Amino acid sequence: MQAHELVAIIGGGGKTTLMLALADDRRQAGCRVVTSTTTKVWHKEARRAPGVILTCSPGWQEALRHGLQKRGGMFVGRALLESGKVAGISPAMAGVLFRLPLVDHVILEADGAAGRPLKAPAAHEPVIPDSATLVVAVTGLEVLGKELNQEWVFRPELFAAATGLEPGDRLTPLRLARIYHAPQGLFQGTPAEARKVVFLNKLETLASMDEAHLLAREILQGGTGDIERVVMGSIRDRRFHIFKRRGA
Repeated sequence: MQAHELVAIIGGGGKTTLMLALADDRRQAGCRVVTSTTTKVWHKEARRAPGVILTCSPGWQEALRHGLQKRGGMFVGRALLESGKVAGISPAMAGVLFRLPLVDHVILEADGAAGRPLKAPAAHEPVIPDSATLVVAVTGLEVLGKELNQEWVFRPELFAAATGLEPGDRLTPLRLARIYHAPQGLFQGTPAEARKVVFLNKLETLASMDEAHLLAREILQGGTGDIERVVMGSIRDRRFHIFKRRGA
């Protein structure tokens, strides 16, 4: 990450965990970090941040300033829902938070996948702020070799339409790589100036890294070459491998 980033995390399962891990890393480096969502997250997950602030509460701006100065990081949501989730902020509000002098980074979850490791976005997704500087697409590597169906893919019919696959097709590295480059794929709606990174999570679920390596190469070599890098690893085990496109 660069010195001042608005990071939008999109794609499949693992987004909240990645958001919190990135925020923790930046706080330990001395940065002040706001975490948030433009969709919804479970309140119990939001509470893993040093503190939670709701913009529906009076005086939330002062509470945010105090929290950042004292704790280095805060989660900002709009309201607590009866479902036990926190309603997200608007993309415009994410930009407002990013411009606050006290804030070094805003890291937010900008997509939903109903717990699946892989997804294709609907027309209104992802909810990425125009001010995003970095967009990270997450995929769980446990999906490699599985069938294209609802068990593994959120909105498999949209995935099939975006990639030219058929329901039940095996998700090989070459087939899976298509979703990162398709116009209606994972990076749909990404601001033109934002950098693109793919994060392949749950490396610990694979018996061999060969297919994961092949997927990383296909992602970097395909499309228009606008994906900056692929990070492959395990948030759980805190081990990562970085693959960069040539010239990046």
